[in-house]
Amino acid sequence: MKAMRALLLVALSALLAACGGGDGGKQETPKVIRIGAPAIAGDTQGIWGVMGIARSKGWVQEEFAKDHISVEFPGFKGGGPMVGQALANGQIDFAGNGDMISLIGKSSGIKSRLILPSGRLENAYLLVKPDSPIRSIADLRGKKVAYFKGNYIQLQVIRILAAAGLKESDIHNISLLGPPAGNALLNGSVDAVFAGSESLALVDKGLARIAYSTVDGSARLTAQAGLLVREDFARDHPDLVQRLVNVLVRTSQWASDEKNREEVLAILAQGGRSEASLRRDYGGRPLGDRFNPLLDPFFVAQYQDTQHLVQQLGLLRGPPADINQWFDRQYLDTALKAQGLQDAFVPLDAQGNRPH
Repeated sequence: MKAMRALLLVALSALLAACGGGDGGKQETPKVIRIGAPAIAGDTQGIWGVMGIARSKGWVQEEFAKDHISVEFPGFKGGGPMVGQALANGQIDFAGNGDMISLIGKSSGIKSRLILPSGRLENAYLLVKPDSPIRSIADLRGKKVAYFKGNYIQLQVIRILAAAGLKESDIHNISLLGPPAGNALLNGSVDAVFAGSESLALVDKGLARIAYSTVDGSARLTAQAGLLVREDFARDHPDLVQRLVNVLVRTSQWASDEKNREEVLAILAQGGRSEASLRRDYGGRPLGDRFNPLLDPFFVAQYQDTQHLVQQLGLLRGPPADINQWFDRQYLDTALKAQGLQDAFVPLDAQGNRPH
């Protein structure tokens, strides 16, 4: 009987551990937290958004150093898809990634929660040679235009073309990204390039002209990105997730203050974009809109619209996500309340407008 009781106790302990019950379910605090994002060169992350600022200021590292936890920021030169794969494989705990890739990953079964915006109102630019006759989106009909299909920029192109009464089929896409796209423009292989603010180096050098940008246009034509956390990491270490969000909300408040604009742009310039390009890119909207941490009606509407477009393109690999369930607001709500910042940020409506 004693042997049977001992065996039952062993079995019960194993079951409790497997289910996360009792002491057996307690998770050890990790020694390293890994926050992944696309790389700009080699395995170096770009300095983008609130995370880039918090990282550059050392605020994320300081928060966890007190518990002897180091923070790593691996970059993935394969871009968004490789970041999503790393999250799925457990190589990273958090991921900053664009809406399109994140939604494709979610539909394919990557178990994640979106806990904060990591990029808002990111602009798109149509670049042409200085002597090009192209002056507007309407002039693109029948032209060869470089942009990378399957990337966030494709959705911006679709939206921008639609606003001008055009479809993707009205232009000839050459699927290129980064320097190869710029080189194709310079050697005449394409008539124009659609890209983000990282492409403005060509303008700085006088090699290209901006024929169109979203800087002064509708917010619905801009790109958004989110900070994802692995579901199992959030389940096992909710305190660490909360502490990271606390830091990022505090950083959002600092970065939203217009008196810090020059320092904000100087920090972002560490990622390879010139301060002149950044002044142009950030000149059209208040910093409080660009660094807003709220999962507001605009951010939700953009993700819903992106999912609809991705589904139309046949890129979802499974059922669409329930956006409102996928967005996990508990950490943001706690951080705002704890820091007395419930009214510090202005929520944008579904069209991206501030309240009148």
